[in-house]
Amino acid sequence: MQQIINFVIRNKTFLLFLLLFGISFALTIQSHSFHRSKFINSANFLTGGIYKNANSIGQYFNLKEENKILIEENLKLKSLIYNVNETPSELIIDSSTYNQHFNFKSAIVYKNSYASANNYITINKGLKDGIKQDYGVITSKGIVGIIDHTSNNYATVLSVLNTKSRINAQLKKSNHIGSLKWNGNSTKLVQLTDVSKFAPVNIADTIVTGGQSTIFPKGIPIGIVEDFAIDISGDTYTIDIELFNDMTNLGHVYIIENTNAEEIKSLQNLVDE
Repeated sequence: MQQIINFVIRNKTFLLFLLLFGISFALTIQSHSFHRSKFINSANFLTGGIYKNANSIGQYFNLKEENKILIEENLKLKSLIYNVNETPSELIIDSSTYNQHFNFKSAIVYKNSYASANNYITINKGLKDGIKQDYGVITSKGIVGIIDHTSNNYATVLSVLNTKSRINAQLKKSNHIGSLKWNGNSTKLVQLTDVSKFAPVNIADTIVTGGQSTIFPKGIPIGIVEDFAIDISGDTYTIDIELFNDMTNLGHVYIIENTNAEEIKSLQNLVDE
């Protein structure tokens, strides 16, 4: 203990400088959006490299599960190929995700948080791969989140397990829509709010993306109804949804680019004005 005290006394000027520098640096980042954005992107670059090395070890021990996921994906693709002419009415979801104005890119998850109120995921694709903010992220089972920040080689994803996340969603069997949120309690359950009380809701009903945004195509799976109740207002439902994805076990993901997004946003801005 005495040695620590002596060290502090000997280096008090330098330590005071570091403290004041840290405070001024933090205040600069907090008060200027440009500096804050640059700091986040730089942090993405540094942490992405660390997560890459750590993830390569974990991937080796998770090869069996990854192969299982790839096999499931191949089976779905084969089903599309061989049944597209026989049962087109059953392929509404899959055909919507292959519209020409949606491009898909694959990525690997390097870091996945799910234990806090505001969880983020780091993936190994960034600006040099054409990845931008507000691109959707999914797996073969369902939605994962939305691209939040990017650096040259990496990107962070706002997970569906984030209390700030808001995603347009609907009942698969009807056009009744709502807002997909997370109350921060369970990694298996998210909530669909503001659903009309006239919607035909039942336990085990499937919930999919609503397609009323420029991020996700309509019909991407989300989960099934686990429970529901009328809100205090008496006009809407709040629905607990059990996710198809195991958000604690993510390996490969797919990134969705809507090539018409800018055109749609420009048109909506004109209407808003």
